[in-house]
Amino acid sequence: MNEDLIIKEKLVAYIFTVTNKRLEEIDIALSQARESSIDDTKSSAGDKYETSREMIQQDITRLQKQRLEVLKELEILRKIELVPIRVGRLGALVTTDRLVYFLATSLGQVSVEGKSYAVISAHSPIGKCLNGIQIGQSFEFNGAKQVVKNIV
Repeated sequence: MNEDLIIKEKLVAYIFTVTNKRLEEIDIALSQARESSIDDTKSSAGDKYETSREMIQQDITRLQKQRLEVLKELEILRKIELVPIRVGRLGALVTTDRLVYFLATSLGQVSVEGKSYAVISAHSPIGKCLNGIQIGQSFEFNGAKQVVKNIV
């Protein structure tokens, strides 16, 4: 396996680790919110009870939405193939004259083996610029032109 594919594999593993940790944190918060809801039901009365219960329910709803988003991200990560790619798409490691992008999920800047990578969603504005792009082509984003030097 060439060095670029090894980096891509390490990036995917890192993103899986971070995303799974987020899922665990959401699950813990969701469990705590549900427990609070039960405890609040046992001890409250009147308007204060209704307000508190509604706030807890809003937290639960928000956490459930976050959990669904994280599950979608994990599904996207599972679709990434660790094979050479010659065009910008999900799973592509795109090197430009300015940055190295990894089209996966929106995670932002990460460092793997001392090198910085911009982990972006293929559906983000910059991801849309990179979708379908090939080596040697250029694109402009936020007024800055970038030339694609390599894609793996």
